[in-house]
Amino acid sequence: MRSWVVEELTEAGHMAWAELPDPVPDADGYVVRVEAAGVNFADTLMMRGRYQRKPDLPFVPGIEVAGTVVAAGSGATLPTGTRICASVPTGGFAELAAVAGAAAIPIPDDVPADVALVLLGVNYPTSWYALHNRAQIRAGETVLVHAGAGGVGSAAVQIAVAEGCRVIATAGSEDKLRICRELGAETAISYADEGWVDAVRAATDGAGADVIYDPVGGRIGIDSLRCLAWQGRLLVIGFAAGPIPELPSNRLLLKEGAALGVFWGEAKKRNPALATEVRDALLDRYRAGRLDPLIGGRFPLSEARTAVAELAARRTVGKILLTPDPVGH
Repeated sequence: MRSWVVEELTEAGHMAWAELPDPVPDADGYVVRVEAAGVNFADTLMMRGRYQRKPDLPFVPGIEVAGTVVAAGSGATLPTGTRICASVPTGGFAELAAVAGAAAIPIPDDVPADVALVLLGVNYPTSWYALHNRAQIRAGETVLVHAGAGGVGSAAVQIAVAEGCRVIATAGSEDKLRICRELGAETAISYADEGWVDAVRAATDGAGADVIYDPVGGRIGIDSLRCLAWQGRLLVIGFAAGPIPELPSNRLLLKEGAALGVFWGEAKKRNPALATEVRDALLDRYRAGRLDPLIGGRFPLSEARTAVAELAARRTVGKILLTPDPVGH
């Protein structure tokens, strides 16, 4: 099979196009022919050796896939031909990918594979879990979503709006601010503007945001506490800006606020029933037309380098997918 391989960790995140042996399923696992692979910020970190999980070299990047089962282990419960999506430790940037049995999520017949990957893979479950299980949002609350046009950010905007919250979103360009509004944000503010904290305060009549969803970190994470409402909740999703912020605890004290870490991958591992609950809730809202996953771009597998570079440079919106190359490519 053709795939991308990381042979050494570099700051540039280099990966090479290679021909590798086809994967073999574990006893209870599967091999899928990949119809869509998600490109995530975590991939860029993993290729640079900066992710919390460091796979052994060499490895095939890519942590989520959707496709059709072409081989199943002797103890697997799903037959070949079943469409599934799954989170994988590595291996997504390839024509074929191995999937653990416990990770396989059958895709309903009424959901396209690429939509299923976005809705049930990493982005939407992360945002649902963060907003509902960690922050316990309530209708009528104000939710500030940073990077609202990005992968997890766009999911957070839609989920908060669907639950009756008022959403303020930030982004770094006019095009991304426009997308935030199209997703349902009542107010969109550029966090490139030094006065963005004052703008959030003004938009909330000085009260601040009840919940702040932060996948950016860095200075944005620190300054977010300046616009946290009384008994507000700051959700720590990730650190796309690079630096991990040292949050001033005095601001949490003065607002009786809480900073809540969000680690969906570990949460669902510890509580498999929670994963099913979140998946069912997302499908219900998708079928009701309340969620419409934003797919910002599709790149052929052979152009994965370009896709990763575009994501790392923050020139993308929503979810970026790799899809099979045209026949004969």
